[in-house]
Order: sequence, then structure tokens, then C-alpha cells
Amino acid sequence: MKKGILIFICILIIFVIADNSNLVNGSSLSNKVSEQSSTNIQKSISKKIIRFHVIANSDTDEDQALKLKVRDNVLAYITPKLKNSKSIEESRKILLKNDAEINKIAVSTVKNNGYKYTVKTQLSNENFPIKSYGNITLPQGNYEAYRIIIGSGEGHNWWCVMFPPLCFIDITKGEVSNQQTEKEMKQVLTDKEFSAVDNSSKNDIDTHSSNENKTSKDNKIQVKFKVVEVIKKVFKH
Repeated sequence: MKKGILIFICILIIFVIADNSNLVNGSSLSNKVSEQSSTNIQKSISKKIIRFHVIANSDTDEDQALKLKVRDNVLAYITPKLKNSKSIEESRKILLKNDAEINKIAVSTVKNNGYKYTVKTQLSNENFPIKSYGNITLPQGNYEAYRIIIGSGEGHNWWCVMFPPLCFIDITKGEVSNQQTEKEMKQVLTDKEFSAVDNSSKNDIDTHSSNENKTSKDNKIQVKFKVVEVIKKVFKH
């Protein structure tokens, strides 16, 4: 009788191990699918926006302050030209057409503030880490961006989105600016794409996902402990 019970327990243990193996493999596969989906969404988003980066010479207070002055003067010039752009193609043409003047403004700002830094302006595709701007968080990846690089360009950058025209929305105005940002982004992104960059709901999503994973793992741990308890009871008799 005891031998039969032991055989049953062995079979049960094998089942639990195999089930856990499937869970790990399934989780790994799920992660890979999720990563691939995120990559596809990032690529889809990147085709619809143009980022704007002003990169400081260094992270000293003076260089960071200079960066913001360059930003302000450039935006004052380019805002009237970009704010009514209806497509990424139109915005791209405007930036390329005005590149020389933008560079001139940036160089003049640097010089007028007593610095001799060189200034490089370019519209290019670059790899960027994850970045947040107001209620928008863009995932890590390759994006088209108009960049102003001051001096050695080794300092932190200021950034926004030139198309759709988020640079011209005052992100310090809280809910009002969030609503305007949402409106602008939804005009060029699908609902799924916007959901991926909208950081106002990320915490709820992450918490929900974490709880689901925890529950699944806890259930498996409880099953394994139950098997151990059964084995102990058998050997007590």
C-alpha cells in the first residue's frame, strides 16, 4: 500500500516539476513576445514624431543655463513656423529649410553670453534612452531628431517633441497642458501607441501586472509545499 502511495507521489512530483517548467518557459516566451511588441510599437511611434534636443557643452551650472538660453531663442524663432504644421513631412521640410538660421541664432546666443563654443545643428536619426516630458514617456529606441549640440556636447540635454508640436505647450500648467499634449499626440498616434507613451496610467498598469505575476508564482509555490507535506505524512506512518 505504502509503495503504491510512493509511486503516486513520485508521479505527482514529476507533474509539478513539468508544470513549473512550462510556467518558466511560458513566462520566457511571454516576455519575448512582450519585448517584440514593445519594439514594434516604438518603431511605429518613431516614424510619426520628430524630437528636439538641445545638448549642453557640460553639466556645469553655467553650461546648463546657456543651453536653456539657446533653447529659448531657437524656439522663439521656429515656433511660428512649426506650430501649424499638419504632417511630419511638412515639419521636416521647415526644419531643413531653416537649419542655417537656427544655427546662426544658436551661435549668436553662445557668443553673446561670453562663450566660444562651436554649435552643430542637424536633423538625424539617433538612439535615445527612455525619456519623459510632461505626461509623455517615449520608450528607448531610434528616433528622428533635430539636435543642437553646443561645444563638446557632453552635458545633459533638454528635449521635447517638435512634431506633433509639443515644444510649444507649457508643461508647467499641469492638467491643462496634459490635455493639450494628449490632443496633439492622439492626432498622429493610434490609441495603442498613445497608451504606450502616456505615463499618467503607467503605475496602475505596472502594479496590476506585478500582482498577476505574484499570484501565479504564489499558487505554484503552494502546490510544491503541499507535495512536501504529503510526503512527510506518508513517512510518518
